[in-house]
Amino acid sequence: MFSPEIIKYAIDLVAVLLLALGIKGLSKVRSAREANRLAALAMGLAILGVLFNASFQDGIALSALLWIISGTLVGGLLGIFVAHRVPMTAMPEVVALFNGCGGMSSLLVAIGVALFPVASTSEALNVSLVENISIVVSVFVGAITFSGSIVAMAKLQGWLSTPNWIQSKFRHVINLGLGVLALVAVFDISRGGLDGLWLLVVSSVLLGIGVTLSIGGADMPVVISLLNSYSGIAAAAAGFVVGSQLLIVAGAMVGAAGLILTQVMCKGMNRSLVSVLFGGAIGQDLGSSANQGAEYTNITSCSAEECALTLEAAERVVIVPGYGLAVAQAQHTLREVTRLLEVAGIVVDYAIHPVAGRMPGHMNVLLAEADVPYEQLKEMDVINPEFPATDVVLVLGANDVVNPQAKSDRSSPLYGMPVLDVKEAKTVFVIKRGMSAGYSGIKNDLFELANTSMVFGDAKKVLGDLLVELKELGVGRSV
Repeated sequence: MFSPEIIKYAIDLVAVLLLALGIKGLSKVRSAREANRLAALAMGLAILGVLFNASFQDGIALSALLWIISGTLVGGLLGIFVAHRVPMTAMPEVVALFNGCGGMSSLLVAIGVALFPVASTSEALNVSLVENISIVVSVFVGAITFSGSIVAMAKLQGWLSTPNWIQSKFRHVINLGLGVLALVAVFDISRGGLDGLWLLVVSSVLLGIGVTLSIGGADMPVVISLLNSYSGIAAAAAGFVVGSQLLIVAGAMVGAAGLILTQVMCKGMNRSLVSVLFGGAIGQDLGSSANQGAEYTNITSCSAEECALTLEAAERVVIVPGYGLAVAQAQHTLREVTRLLEVAGIVVDYAIHPVAGRMPGHMNVLLAEADVPYEQLKEMDVINPEFPATDVVLVLGANDVVNPQAKSDRSSPLYGMPVLDVKEAKTVFVIKRGMSAGYSGIKNDLFELANTSMVFGDAKKVLGDLLVELKELGVGRSV
């Protein structure tokens, strides 16, 4: 018979393999749903492994097992509730909250082991050293992840705004002071002091708030992906604390994936991670920009009827989704419009900018909810060369990611940021509520181009009117 320890390792190994396959599958839209189920199954096996191992250890009380089972059930039910009830527009906030929950879990595990150590005094000193370092890392990173994620969620939800004083350079002094306090706490912990543990918790929580509070909405995709990486690092450290190989491997994979995604987001925004963390939001760096607050002088607007007539005669149409589409919850109406066009023989694709929306992959998830075929989702590098051969581009709620200033105006704060070259298309329709600027706070030169027309109104209403006009014109009548 196999020993309980071997069975536990076998369960952990299967869970790690399933988790790795799940993360790999998330890289493609087609396999994302099954990959998510594989990852969930991996986490379920991990919990079973913990219960199995605990049931064979001496000194494990029944009450401890009941706490684990209760926590699993409560967490699972809350997850199901959130998944079914939260609207797609609030998904960035949910992701931020989940990152915070991961950080808090690692923090609590480390605090529990620090307060109630299970290692015997006869163990080697190097084991204690590894455990102490792991506790410090788990507490420090976990606390920052938790508080930073909560602040990010509150800012995305509109519950919290950036105070004026936090935009000054004085914030760096405060954050530096908190970092020094954390180092003092680490020194105290290394000497076996518990007071240092609580000092580390408080200073780390405040540091997470101080760093995240100054970051604006334009940089939120970077912040969310970075916090996701932090949660993985904290989980890996917690794995060393409790001696869980599964937690170490899973945390390392999540941490590495988050760092790679953060790099992709920074590249997509032409921003360095240092400028995001210590320079505040893009919009806060534009006070001297000559374009900030500039007025439009040559705007052409049109109705949904005129837009429908142009679409009817098109052979190729590209949709550029943005956060405005998510706010209007217009993805399903958009899908009805594109179905009519496809039945009429018109080729339809979707241009996805890496930082469109408020979290990485926001537009992919939004369109997947409306059953948009994954083959039609084209990344920026793939779709940009195809714009010159495109008859009509529909821009829905996107702004900075289609601004030509990023390539043509060296004085623009957006200069160097990769953008979608929609201006190269024959006709561009921008569906927008008004002429307000994007996160960058500067005017969009696209709106004044000769081949651009503005269709003012809520995206869902405009698309609904467009759907009616297309049906009246007989487009896709066989549907």
